[in-house]
Amino acid sequence: MRALQYRIIGSAPEVVDIPTPTPAAGQVLVKVTAAGVCHSDEFLMSLPDDQYTYGLPLTLGHEGAGTVEALGEGVTGLQIGESVLVYGPWGCGRCYPCSKGEENYCERAANLEIKPPGLGAPGAMADYLIVDDARHLVPLGDLDPVASVPLTDAGLTPYHAIKKSLPKLVPGSVAVVIGAGGLGHVAIQILRAIAPCTVIAVDTSEDKRALARKVGAHHAVASDESAEEQILELTGGRKVDVVFDFVSIDPTTGLASRLIGVGGEIVLVGVGPGAVKVGFFSTPWEASARAPYWGSRSELIEVIELARAGKIKVEVEAFGLDQGPKAYERLAAGTIPGRAVIVP
Repeated sequence: MRALQYRIIGSAPEVVDIPTPTPAAGQVLVKVTAAGVCHSDEFLMSLPDDQYTYGLPLTLGHEGAGTVEALGEGVTGLQIGESVLVYGPWGCGRCYPCSKGEENYCERAANLEIKPPGLGAPGAMADYLIVDDARHLVPLGDLDPVASVPLTDAGLTPYHAIKKSLPKLVPGSVAVVIGAGGLGHVAIQILRAIAPCTVIAVDTSEDKRALARKVGAHHAVASDESAEEQILELTGGRKVDVVFDFVSIDPTTGLASRLIGVGGEIVLVGVGPGAVKVGFFSTPWEASARAPYWGSRSELIEVIELARAGKIKVEVEAFGLDQGPKAYERLAAGTIPGRAVIVP
């Protein structure tokens, strides 16, 4: 089968031929119909040799959709040909977080060397994918896999981040979304669907600000030195309730820190190296900051239901597997307005 692999530190990924895997007991073989391209892939491929821990060669793709091709011994509850999405943050299935479906926070994954597909285990940018357990497959039904595959990360990650902030997003509240790209433009739609707040998007790109307005942001401002002034003008001088930072570099975390009000919350979703200083003399009273990771299995089901109801829609651009390296070039250049999807 063909696969898009990261093979040499510092080099671009390559399309190669590798053996088609066979599912062992408890595993499922999925014929891939779509795989999402993510900034997390770009991040890991930018790591120097002494910081890279994901193994080589690595088949990329932690967002996966496909049809059930074959079942390993003992697997039940799935039908051959069934359309599914792959829940990516695999855990042990036995610890307390896993018992709640929060495998993204599995307590034993590191010790057991359990790694997500595309982030240590072979990923979805291939003709076929081995899924370690049937519980990591969620029925997709009649939804388009190409349009839906980003829901497994670009939908799930912002949904998880937003859901925990809902108590603060009451009528009259203001949420700022920094970065209106692959995850940010979905976050805007989720906020409009489940929270009665005013949504202000911030981005350096006029195209992405236009996308933010298109998908429901009440306002979209340029991410420059005047961003803070523009936002406070929109709020009548009032600081904001929640900032969702999908970039998380020093300029954006600095903006978030200056914007947040009493009792507010800064949510660092992006994988950038930025940080927020929290303390008695550093943040307003009762303000807090957190850094969530991915989301739970139950939350993925909720995201799919939002998509099925037409509440959220990911802007996608499709690429063939052979065009995979080009898709990552476009991602690095910032010329993909929503989410790139590889279609084997």
